[in-house]
Amino acid sequence: MTDRHSKIAVVTGAGSGIGRAVAVELLRAGWSVALAGRRPETLEETAALAPGAASLAVRTDVARPEGVAALFAAAVERFGRVDLLFNNAGTFGPGGVPVEDLSYEAWRHVVDTNLNGAFLCAQAAYRQMKEQEPQGGRIINNGSISAHTPRPHSAPYTATKHALTGLTKALSLDGRPYRIAVGQIDIGNAATDMTARMESGALQANGEVVPEPVMDVADVARTVRHMAELPLEANVQFATVLATTMPYVGRG
Repeated sequence: MTDRHSKIAVVTGAGSGIGRAVAVELLRAGWSVALAGRRPETLEETAALAPGAASLAVRTDVARPEGVAALFAAAVERFGRVDLLFNNAGTFGPGGVPVEDLSYEAWRHVVDTNLNGAFLCAQAAYRQMKEQEPQGGRIINNGSISAHTPRPHSAPYTATKHALTGLTKALSLDGRPYRIAVGQIDIGNAATDMTARMESGALQANGEVVPEPVMDVADVARTVRHMAELPLEANVQFATVLATTMPYVGRG
């Protein structure tokens, strides 16, 4: 299978965590994947987990319009088209900082990465998918449990994830005439470096610090692949995948 005969994906934040797991799942399933992230060495590590698969590592800051444009230009030059964007790059920001002590710079960094970056990547994917032949493709935005319910001291992260839900709905509607399907996956406590602290203790709404269960990130990757491989006539608009007993449903 050559690069130009497989489905083509762009995965942001592909150098670690959920982005790496999803990229490897797609590569092993026969997709060609453009791996985007800030650190080329971690992108190469991701590619090495699927030896022989068709991947392309592109150093990218999703908050910079010119960087996003270069990412999609490189993907199209190498693979010919884009069938999927997994809009995954994100940051939690400074953890445990009360809102009254949060600096504007910290707020802006989270908004630039989580929301502005997601918009820029979706816009670039939308433009490509609208014009390519055959027309269309799919965008999957990585939301969060925080798109529904916040954690303490998480104003920037929670605000951006709520905004991402609105972006998902608007893009899904606007993409209909061009066979562009847009959905969102909201993830709770997948086992990655970002969630490692939760197993030792996470601050709860009542002020207690309590260990939380996590789930295998591979289960998230398989869910994204399922969403990605549906025909464009079908769409998972929103999916919630979480560690079964994490304190989310009900009162904990």
